[in-house]
Amino acid sequence: MQADIFAKRRKDNLIFFSLLGLITIASIIVTEYDVVKGFTSVFKAAVWAVANFYPNAKAMAKLPDILPKLQETILMSISSTTFAAIFSIPFALFGSKVTKINNILGSVSRLIASIFRNVPIVAWAMVLLFSFGQSAMTGYLALFFTSFGFLVRAFIETMDETSTSSVEALRASGASYLQTIFQAVLPSAAPQMISWVLYTIETNIRSATLVGILTGTGIGFSFELYYKSMNYNAASLVVLVVVIVVFAVEFISNYVRRVII
Repeated sequence: MQADIFAKRRKDNLIFFSLLGLITIASIIVTEYDVVKGFTSVFKAAVWAVANFYPNAKAMAKLPDILPKLQETILMSISSTTFAAIFSIPFALFGSKVTKINNILGSVSRLIASIFRNVPIVAWAMVLLFSFGQSAMTGYLALFFTSFGFLVRAFIETMDETSTSSVEALRASGASYLQTIFQAVLPSAAPQMISWVLYTIETNIRSATLVGILTGTGIGFSFELYYKSMNYNAASLVVLVVVIVVFAVEFISNYVRRVII
């Protein structure tokens, strides 16, 4: 029996990788992609980056102009995530199996979360450009909508994983719906929910840089400005400060997670 199971797995894996190989070859033929040139270009790009893409003394003089844009990006990421988390909580309560009021409301809540989560942030930014133009509001709303969809789903799963014994005990003792939520569900789920919020802030700082290129705001706009003007040294400084901030935020988030979980 076990030999048959392993044989079936090998057969399934062989079929999967064969199909994957055929799709890859077909894609190369259709797009006329030069595989050899593609691999050799990586080395050439690395050589060019070493020779041109590094911050020098002239680029460091741009740091006072870069830091306010970086601050704008960080604050936008934190603010959009915070408000998305606040709005996500009631939708998560309606969608969770532990706290849902009825199946219809639960399904609607999960559907809304799925729609907002599965639309890429770049798509949100492009759609919102028609309404708000290149502004901080466009970037803020794109981050908010994406964070909202992700956090609703994450909060629902977190609440579903909470112990049902305390919830059932409170309900048996005659506790109301709100009393059950505030005394059993949220206290148990809060540490993991905070962890998800911190993770979303990390992700949004990275995403805000890309969104800033589209919306003309924040650190992304600074990078686009320097790159298009071929000031590669200043553009590399922008990349460097973003990387430093991302690592710093991740370090702080990991420390907070270790404390609360």
